[in-house]
Amino acid sequence: YTRILKQKQCYDIKQCRCVLYLLCAAVLSLICLLSFHLLLMETGEAVAWHVSPRHKKLVNDHVIQVLGAQCLPSRTRKSLFSYLPSSLHAPQPFLWKDDSLTDDLFLYPPPFGFQGLQSKVERLLKHLKLPRSDAAHQLRNGSRACQRCVVVGNGGILKGLGLGALIDRFDVVIRLNSGPLGEYAPDVGNRTTIRMSYPEGTPLHWADPDPDAVFVAVVYKGVDVSWTSAMMNRLPVSLWDWLFFWQKVPDHIPLDSSRFRLLNPQVIRETALHLLRFPPPRWRLWGSEKNIPTIGLSALTLASLLCDEVSLAGFGYNFSGNGAPLHYYDNQPTRVMQQQTSHNVQKETEFLQKLVGEGAITDLTGGIRCTFC
Repeated sequence: YTRILKQKQCYDIKQCRCVLYLLCAAVLSLICLLSFHLLLMETGEAVAWHVSPRHKKLVNDHVIQVLGAQCLPSRTRKSLFSYLPSSLHAPQPFLWKDDSLTDDLFLYPPPFGFQGLQSKVERLLKHLKLPRSDAAHQLRNGSRACQRCVVVGNGGILKGLGLGALIDRFDVVIRLNSGPLGEYAPDVGNRTTIRMSYPEGTPLHWADPDPDAVFVAVVYKGVDVSWTSAMMNRLPVSLWDWLFFWQKVPDHIPLDSSRFRLLNPQVIRETALHLLRFPPPRWRLWGSEKNIPTIGLSALTLASLLCDEVSLAGFGYNFSGNGAPLHYYDNQPTRVMQQQTSHNVQKETEFLQKLVGEGAITDLTGGIRCTFC
């Protein structure tokens, strides 16, 4: 009887712990959601933005010059070597169904690894239609030996520049999160090689007209793996998973499963721990160490693995209050970024300025470091 009583007490304690964890998760989700909406309410004032014809011509001439110059093989990746340990091997950009998953993938929790998620990740990869050998060619633009990537940020600095047709001329066009096209195409273009996002950042209604567009899923938390798997298999997202999203996420992405990719978390780890020299992730009950790179910086690292030369468009924040709006598709002030708690925007800006100054990357729109002004 005593043994049964002890087992029941142990079971009751485990149940209480589970309930407590669930309550904590629900409360944290509600707090994040409320904070996000309050932030939007507090920064609702519109930002006036005007681009002079002279500046527009300067930017367009600069991009034409970049596209017309000789493409240098492995230019960006070679430039990043000076920031990376000599013993570090370049990570594979994506994970594939025929990959053997190494132990270091599970060393850290998301977004730096898949700690505690091995079975979920393995199940997701089984649903990828293409093995690595069949999919390697899909992101290449024809037979051109030297490839140019452009990472198109969502910065308001793109507004009114009319760069759309020039952006579309790059070999690989990487777009971030929910950055829309449509009416904004004259400024940002219509082609999409990669749309890189996480659940909350993904467009609620898919609008990329490019039939060859690939969706690259970025995992920031465990539930993102389940969501990606649901999108690939066109299954509903479970009610339990919905609790962990801080804003509404899509319930459908109209792409064949062959158009999905899972970003290797080592890409984010390289960006954070080696390029930006952030401290390794540590468990915290509350708050953030600001050691998670923005998706734009992670996209730069990804682009350096896919292309020979990398250019950025729509990057850079002007916190003076006199600059462009935060996004090209809204009128929010850039100071919204100063109130977020996950990213060290100042350190990222300084790093990007160094890369532009060294010629490792090209800043097409001049928001980071204007080399053509």
